Amino acid sequence: MIDVEIEQRFGSFHLSVAFRAEAPIVGLFGRSGSGKTSVVNAIAGITRPLHGSIAINGNRLFDSARKVDVPPEDRRIGYVFQDGLLFPHLDVKANLLYGHRLRRTNEHFIEQGKVVALLGLESLLNRKTNTLSGGEKQRVAIGRALLAQPRIILFDEPLASLDVPRKLEVIAYIERLREELRIPMIYVSHSATEITRLADTVVILSDGKCLAVGSTDQVMGRVDLTLATGRDEVGSIIETRIVEHHFTEQLTTLGFDGGKFIVPRHEAAIGQRIRCCIRARDVALATHRPTEISVLNILPGRVTSIDSKGRAMVEVGVALGTANVTARITRRSLQDLRIEIGQEIYALIKAVSFDETDAQWV
Repeated sequence: MIDVEIEQRFGSFHLSVAFRAEAPIVGLFGRSGSGKTSVVNAIAGITRPLHGSIAINGNRLFDSARKVDVPPEDRRIGYVFQDGLLFPHLDVKANLLYGHRLRRTNEHFIEQGKVVALLGLESLLNRKTNTLSGGEKQRVAIGRALLAQPRIILFDEPLASLDVPRKLEVIAYIERLREELRIPMIYVSHSATEITRLADTVVILSDGKCLAVGSTDQVMGRVDLTLATGRDEVGSIIETRIVEHHFTEQLTTLGFDGGKFIVPRHEAAIGQRIRCCIRARDVALATHRPTEISVLNILPGRVTSIDSKGRAMVEVGVALGTANVTARITRRSLQDLRIEIGQEIYALIKAVSFDETDAQWV
């Protein structure tokens, strides 16, 4: 359980955040300048709030009323920064063991060998850090944080400086750590894709305040939070399972309560679960089932909501079984199609709109 209620000032910026969250990975999501890094720095003890309290799994790290302020080195927190911040004069092995040596033997519960194996670092141990790729550096930084025997790990935009292949590489390792070590994590990002794939609970921040806390599928699909998250990030989260691989066509079929999605080929076993993020801008609507069309995903549904607020663009909620998607269409399309709440409708989603970076293997 992560319990945060703090106030802090940085010049004209006022941070006033309160949330409680319990999950393997809690995502702090919001635009740049929303206060995400300020929150994790307060949790780590790098900065001191004006007042409030911070507790991790019942361990009180800060409490202004009770005059509790545990020093950063005693908080048992691992911190992975955007650029890794490895020690350049040490090789990989020495970087990994730096925090490990600072802990008493009775505090060691994460084994060095297991961390090295989980992060695929066996061949890197004797390398100098200046010879590592960006993805390798971040894996070493994660390993160093783990071997410091933390109660929790903080990730502050750890993928921001990496290209897409390296991002996918590091994300896969973070997922392995979640499953194997079960250490709570707080993951900071302004990327909806990363948060959707990794986080189980999401805290949305804007202008130093907490706007929403809840499960990833509930929070990331909320249309009313578009000003905080950016309109292009509006989308829906749907839990699916891999049903079939089409090897010749390099496609995969995903099944869920409302039907099936055909997506580009995924390297995973039949039956494996996958969490898909479907962006509202990738969903079109039709009042009749279209024919002779290149779109592979044509799903019958029912209109559940229409959110216009006087804008040129309108968000239309569509129920697909027990799942829901949001479609962003023009006001003209809404009027021309005479779309109303309760109407039977077809949701059209191109297979190519599904990307590996939009999915979380669960």
